[in-house]
Amino acid sequence: MARPGSGVLVSLGGGYSSQSMARVVVWEWLNEHGRWKPYSAAVCHHIENVLKGDARGTVILGQVDPQLTPYVIDLQSMHQFRQDTGTMRPVQRNFYDPSSAPGKGIVWEWENDCGSWTLYDMELCVSIQNAYEKQHPWLDLSSLGFSYLVDFDGMSQTNRQSQRKRRIRRRMDLAYPLIAGSIPKSQSWPVGTNSGSPCTCQQCLLVNSTRAASNAILALQQRRKLYGTEGGATAAVVRQSNTFAGTSLWSPTTTVDMNGVKFPCIPAIMTLPSNHALTINGQNNLNRPGTQRITVTASRGSVPPGVPALPVKNLTGSGPFHPALAGMTGILMCAAGLPVCLTRAPKPILHPPPVSKSDLKPVPGINSIRRKTKKKHLRKGKKPEDVVRRYTEKIKTAPDEDCTICMEPLATASGYEGVLSYKGIKPELVGKLGKCGHMYHLLCLVAMYSNGNKDGSLQCPTCKAIYGEKTGTQPPGKMEYHVIPHSLPGYSDTKTIRIVYDIPAGIQTTEHPNPGKKYSARGFPRHCYLPDNEKGRKVLKLLIMAWDRHLIFTIGTSSTTGEMDTVVWNEIHHKTEFGSNLTGHGYPDPNYLDNVVRELAAQGVGEDNLKD
Repeated sequence: MARPGSGVLVSLGGGYSSQSMARVVVWEWLNEHGRWKPYSAAVCHHIENVLKGDARGTVILGQVDPQLTPYVIDLQSMHQFRQDTGTMRPVQRNFYDPSSAPGKGIVWEWENDCGSWTLYDMELCVSIQNAYEKQHPWLDLSSLGFSYLVDFDGMSQTNRQSQRKRRIRRRMDLAYPLIAGSIPKSQSWPVGTNSGSPCTCQQCLLVNSTRAASNAILALQQRRKLYGTEGGATAAVVRQSNTFAGTSLWSPTTTVDMNGVKFPCIPAIMTLPSNHALTINGQNNLNRPGTQRITVTASRGSVPPGVPALPVKNLTGSGPFHPALAGMTGILMCAAGLPVCLTRAPKPILHPPPVSKSDLKPVPGINSIRRKTKKKHLRKGKKPEDVVRRYTEKIKTAPDEDCTICMEPLATASGYEGVLSYKGIKPELVGKLGKCGHMYHLLCLVAMYSNGNKDGSLQCPTCKAIYGEKTGTQPPGKMEYHVIPHSLPGYSDTKTIRIVYDIPAGIQTTEHPNPGKKYSARGFPRHCYLPDNEKGRKVLKLLIMAWDRHLIFTIGTSSTTGEMDTVVWNEIHHKTEFGSNLTGHGYPDPNYLDNVVRELAAQGVGEDNLKD
C-alpha cells in the first residue's frame, strides 16, 4: 500500500539539546572515511556501565560482543585501540531524543554486496525513522552528503548517480541507554585519582600498558614540537604516569642498556599548557579521521653512538612476538628516547604483475587448458548392498571386538537391526574390507553408505582407506590453468602455473545440505599458484583429477565469515597468495607440494591414478 503525503529532504541536526534532562546515549567510532559509526545498543550499555564506575577506565568490548574481542576503549583519551594490530580510532559519546530511533530500539540497515545487512549512521537512522513515522513515501539524503533516495514503499535506496538499487530494512533491537542529568561539555573525561587496586590479569595489564604507551608517544611528540628535540626534557613541566594507580612506568633514574651503552630514560607523560592542541605531524591527533597508525623515528642526535635503530615490524603477527606487544614496545622505546621505527603492516601480494593473453602458455605435458563440470549424475544400478558386497568378504566367525559403526559386539546383531532391512543382508552378518582388513556388520556398512554420497565408492571409517572412485558434491563451474612468465618466492628459476577456479551461485541439489535452497559463491574467480616444475605439474594433474571428481569445493559454512550455504574449499589446500606468505597461503613454503599430494591421496586421488 502506497504511503500518503509527499517526500522530504532530510534536515540536519540529529543530536539532542543539552537543556533536556533525559536523553539517549549512542557511542560511535570514526572510520577511515571520516564517518562516525555507532556501536550496537548492547555495547553502548556496557560502555556506560564502565563509565559509571570509572570515568577514566578502560572498556573491554569483547566482554559483551565476541566479534569485538581485539578492541578496547580508553575513556581517558577517548580512543578505540585494536590490540592485535595497534590501530587507534577516535570515539565519541553522542546524545539523542528518547523518542528517536535509538531510544525506541529501532535500527535501519541496508544490504551490502555480500548479502548481509549494514547499519546506517545513527543520524541517518534518526532521519529515516522520522520520515517513516510521518508516512513520507520517500526521503532524500543529499543534504547529509549522500546521493541516495530512500523509497519506503519499495523498502529500497537508490543511488542517484549510478541508479543502483539496494534493499533496506527496519529492525527492532535493544534500546540504547537512557541517562538523566547535564550533558558534559567535553568528550574528554577528567583524570581523577584512582584509589582502587589495579587488576593484575594479563589482559588488563596489556590494556593499561597500551594506555601508558599511547599517552607517552603523544606527549613526547608535543614536547619536541614545543621545545625542540634538544633540551626539551628540561624545559617542559613533567609528571610521571599514574596509569598503574600511582606507580610510575619508569623513574627518572631508570637506565637502558643497549649493546653495552647505558643512558637514562626520561618520563614522557607531560602537563601541557591548556591553550595547546595535541598534534602529531602537524595534525590534531584526537580529531584526525581514519586509522591512527604513527610512523616515528627518534632523532639520532639524542642517542649515544653505537645504539642501533630497532624496527618493530611484527604488527601482523608474523614475528615471534604478540603484535600488540611489539607495537607497544616500539612506542615505549621511542618515548624513552630510543631510535625506533614503527612500520605499517605489510599487505599480502595476492596477484602477479599484469600478463597479456599472448604471454599465457599451456602447461607442458597437459593437453587442455580448461575443465568444465556440470551437474553430477549418480551412477545408476549401484544399490547400497551391491556396493558393500563388492568391497567386502563375509566372515564366518566374528572376532571378539566391537563394530566401530554401531558400537555393538561383532558377535551380536547390528545396532541397525529393525531400523534398516536389505535383501540378503542379515543383521548378524560380518564382513571384512579387502584392502585394510577392518571388520564391520554388513548392515552397518550399508547404513553408512546410504547416508553418504552414494557414488559407488566406500571409505573405511577406521583408517579412511577408499574403495572405488570417491566423488564429491562440488557445484558446477570451470577450472582453467596456464603458465605465466613470473616466478614464485622460493622458485626463482621457474615460471608459474596459475589455476583459475570460477563457480557461479546456484540452487542446491539432492546431494547438498539444503536441496532447493540457493547457495552463494563468494570470491570467484579464485586464483591459485604452483611452480612450473616437475612436481608442480604432477600436483596440477592430481588437482585436475580431483576437479573432475567434484572434490575441490563443496557447499557448507564458511570458516572465515560464518556464512552458511556457500561454496567452500574441501580439505585440499591451495596457494592463493602469489608474491608473499603473510596469510599462510603463499610462498615460500618448501613443504606445500608434498603436503597437498598427501591431502589429495586422502581423497582417493593418488599418484597411481595418473595416466601417461
